[in-house]
Amino acid sequence: MSPDAQTVALLPPFALTIPPAAAKNECLTLPPLAAAPGNIMREFMAITKALADENRVRFLLALQNRELCLCQIVELAGLAPSTVSKHMSILKQARLVESRKDGRWMYYRLAGRDAPPTARRALGWIFHALADDPQILLDQKRLKKVLKLDPQALCESQCSHAPTRSS
Repeated sequence: MSPDAQTVALLPPFALTIPPAAAKNECLTLPPLAAAPGNIMREFMAITKALADENRVRFLLALQNRELCLCQIVELAGLAPSTVSKHMSILKQARLVESRKDGRWMYYRLAGRDAPPTARRALGWIFHALADDPQILLDQKRLKKVLKLDPQALCESQCSHAPTRSS
């Protein structure tokens, strides 16, 4: 870098170094952006899409420090299983949650250490920003009641309420 170059600080960890020619209002040609490993923009867009729905954000907060069966999330949200499943697939696509299947039951937990740094930072921001939100506090009270229910009985009762196809 030339001693006459200027460095302009942008949002961390980015900075733009302006060569002396550009500082004198001459034409500035920027090098092409290097391809980011894992395509950071795509990860960012998936995360912002996932966070654009209040229910999905509520589900993330419910998963803090625990794994939940889909049936427990359905009970907490009061939504149809198919709706909750779709929401969870969007969160999983954004790599904010991980899932595992145990027999007929699907379990979800927050993404772990293998999650992209962008996802981990987004989760931290959500937990900090919404810790005292009235809806989240209500969800926490409701979740305590849901966790006292037998998960297998809960799941079976939800399955028995599912519409059946007639021939």
